[in-house]
Amino acid sequence: MDTRTESTATHKGPCEECGSSDGNQHYDDGHAYCFVCNRYTPPTGDKPVTKPVDLQPDSHRLERYRQLWQNRTKTGLPERVITPDHADHFGLFETSTEYVLPYFNSVDPEPCAFKIRRKNEKAFSTVGDMKEVMLFGSQKVGSGTGKQRVVVTEGEFDAMAARQMLSGGMTVVSLTKGAHSVKKDFKNSYDWLDGFDEIIVCFDADEAGQRAVSDAADIFGGKLKVVKLDPSKGKDACDYLKNKQGAVFKDLCFAASPFTPSGVLSKDELWERLTRERPESLGNYPWNDLNKLTYGFRPTELVTICAGSGLGKSSILREIVMHIKNTTDNKIGVLFMEEAVERTAEGFMGIDLDTPVHLPTSYVKRGDEDYTKSFDRVFGDGQLSIMDASFDTGATVDQVVSRVRFMAKALDCKIIVLDHISILVSGGQYGDERRALDEIMTKLRTLTQDTGIVLFAVSHLKRPDGKGHEEGAATSVAQLRGSASIAQLSDFVIGLERNGQAEDETERNTTHIRVLKNRFSGITGPAGHLLYDAETGRLQSHDPQEAEEEVL
Repeated sequence: MDTRTESTATHKGPCEECGSSDGNQHYDDGHAYCFVCNRYTPPTGDKPVTKPVDLQPDSHRLERYRQLWQNRTKTGLPERVITPDHADHFGLFETSTEYVLPYFNSVDPEPCAFKIRRKNEKAFSTVGDMKEVMLFGSQKVGSGTGKQRVVVTEGEFDAMAARQMLSGGMTVVSLTKGAHSVKKDFKNSYDWLDGFDEIIVCFDADEAGQRAVSDAADIFGGKLKVVKLDPSKGKDACDYLKNKQGAVFKDLCFAASPFTPSGVLSKDELWERLTRERPESLGNYPWNDLNKLTYGFRPTELVTICAGSGLGKSSILREIVMHIKNTTDNKIGVLFMEEAVERTAEGFMGIDLDTPVHLPTSYVKRGDEDYTKSFDRVFGDGQLSIMDASFDTGATVDQVVSRVRFMAKALDCKIIVLDHISILVSGGQYGDERRALDEIMTKLRTLTQDTGIVLFAVSHLKRPDGKGHEEGAATSVAQLRGSASIAQLSDFVIGLERNGQAEDETERNTTHIRVLKNRFSGITGPAGHLLYDAETGRLQSHDPQEAEEEVL
């Protein structure tokens, strides 16, 4: 006969097998079942058999667990440091092989379902109807209003651990099936939860737990508060209890912050940001007038240096790089795309030696002792790295971004110089200059944020109406090539101005620095003057007015 066929219980009686006085339940089809020893007596009069729990009809198993629940003795969870009193609050009981957790609906005083976990295993099974169950533990608190706080955890054992650490000071319940069941559980228990002044969710400190917080907020956003667990102390309440962090956990629950959507900071989060140690400046410029406006440069900043063609952008970058090398320990990577590696290297050595090494007029010749010693000083310690800018088929945006990322990640460069981005579109391979510049600036901006580097990028300017930049025309962000993305995505835009056609030699060799954009301090405007010395190949701060007064 199919033992799973429905039948109706008629009366209880003694069991000859185990001696129970009323554990043997009789049914109207003639069969009987003892919920104490699992002895099954068929209706045909065949020999009774003892069936394993998993093979019993579900109705028999449910009734058996109900009886065990009614007659339970207090038991704790020693491996989780949960005491018998706090485990019994939730109705936990154990058999020789299982831990059993009761679930209730909003109507019946007895459990309508049980969740069973075999000892030394993580998998759960269930008996009974779990479709309409309330939150685990909610049967201990009736419905109504005026209750202060309820803490909701992801799992049943977490609820027990949380209640123990809170010393019973708050109502504690758990979700029925972990993080993924939060929406269903909160809807099923909406009225019950809504009776509390505050709903405090204490979900696991992992990605699933954080998604569950957002799901809970969709239903109880205004009333919801969030416990933010520190993963170093534990990912859930059980971990905090085992790690003896009960006092910390209690403080976190009482200090739970109101839920705020992603990107919106609460008062506590904002204060934490403000008081968090922030990285200091990675360095400053060789010239005081420029530092007065910029206060140097900081991690994640994108600095664009712009000027007309042939007005000394590369020379200024070399001065900046060598100043950083001589005043900080930060590693520096350079990618000069308009010149050979040999020219780039000798440019830095020229600053070290105060002579333009690449020119035949230099007193230092290739291969002599000064040349060799300078090479060792500039490149021997590995602080400064030069990337070969040659590409087989012309530079592409992805190739350049890849090399910048390599310098940041593989070489651990904190400052990177890219000279220049305009060359990427000069060959016409992209067709649309604006779109190409948009693409590279967006990727470079993202890269600085991801890696924390300072990136110096060079951009050419569009020719202005009237006098050109080579004749000393003033620079402006409106003259940046392409769309407005260069100006929008840069933290700083520094313009260089020089009248390379002036009759006067001093004027012809004087570069005027102008800060066109300053996201850090907001201060823009003239930022000093640099005079080029043809003999040394160096740029030094210069005050034209002071020089004129000296002549007079």
